[in-house]
Amino acid sequence: MISALEKKVALRYLRTRKKDGFLNIISIFSFIGISLGVAVLIIVMSVMNGFRTELITKIVGFNAHITVESNSKVIDLNSLNNNLNNISKEFILSNSGEAVVVNKDYTKGLILRGYKNTDFAKLEITKKGNFIGDLDSLYDNNISIGKTLSNDLNLNIGDKITIMSPSGIETIIGNLPKQQTFIISSIFDSGLSDFDQNVAFINISSLENFFNFNKNQRSLEIYLKNPQNIELAKKQVQNIFIDNYVYTWADMNGSLFSALKVERNVMFIILSLIIIVAAFNIISGLTILVKNKTKEIAILKTIGVMNKSIIKIFFLIGVIIGTSATFFGILLGVTFSLYVENLRKFFSDFFNISLFPEEIYFLSKMPSEINLNSILIISFASIIITILVSIFPAIKASKLDPVKSLKYE
Repeated sequence: MISALEKKVALRYLRTRKKDGFLNIISIFSFIGISLGVAVLIIVMSVMNGFRTELITKIVGFNAHITVESNSKVIDLNSLNNNLNNISKEFILSNSGEAVVVNKDYTKGLILRGYKNTDFAKLEITKKGNFIGDLDSLYDNNISIGKTLSNDLNLNIGDKITIMSPSGIETIIGNLPKQQTFIISSIFDSGLSDFDQNVAFINISSLENFFNFNKNQRSLEIYLKNPQNIELAKKQVQNIFIDNYVYTWADMNGSLFSALKVERNVMFIILSLIIIVAAFNIISGLTILVKNKTKEIAILKTIGVMNKSIIKIFFLIGVIIGTSATFFGILLGVTFSLYVENLRKFFSDFFNISLFPEEIYFLSKMPSEINLNSILIISFASIIITILVSIFPAIKASKLDPVKSLKYE
């Protein structure tokens, strides 16, 4: 326990006098350094957590939670309802293929996804995403394209788009690529520019005719009630479809999320060095304080103050600086995290630069998610570092010889 005397002496030493100006500067820099280190860590972790959560939300909202490849076998939906009704909310048959968009001088690859008109309205992208057009118009030669693709081609609802299939048509002069003109019936905005630019939806029968697919090649898309519990659900589905290939949205994007996890851990380690460097200023400040207070320490010892009390006094000074700086850094970091998108817009407009390019980060705005566990870990690490660096100067102060200290006073 810390006594009232130890607290009083520690607080008095914190209030430096004019002649201790240099010591005051070191204390201020220690405080600012630790505060900025904690704040930067919280901001970076919040942005990375928000980025990951937003990316998962967009990907899960655009893709099936679990997909079963047919392997040329007809999938019986009736057998599914009895086995997966407790975890699944929707079963949808689909098909897909790769084609080429041909529009004047513009050509690019495009993934076509085929659905029945009734099933298209059940997709998450049509329920939650920004959608322009008629949900019940995915018939025959109608197509739904992404916002980014429509902007690139300068197309709107009602315009026509020509798509070339890799499957050919046999003619008297040989095999020619199959082309078909589709009418744009709707435009979707998934929130991910990569999807909006490279994926389009058409009727499943039109897709199978376009690519010369067999109906038995249709895949089964399963949408879960709880998409987070994906691995357990995958095992249940795999037990039902033993001979089929089963994969999840996490399998399709595993490398991306692994890279995000590694990046987050590396950033935490690197930015923690800011706190460590700032904390070492506490050693400098306490060492100078011990030197300046040699006479006072000697007097305290002569009146009977124990060595362990001297250790507590100087240890308490370091802990007060580090702890107060940590809490101020938390306040600063949380505030910036809450308004990070507003700050991004301000700096982007003020300096006329793009701080968060959509084509690189897939998202249109800078996300932020404040995680309590991250804040607790950062705070704990900061306080532990402060405690460790305060020990050495405190022990050094307790070892001063009062006779030698007062000899020339």
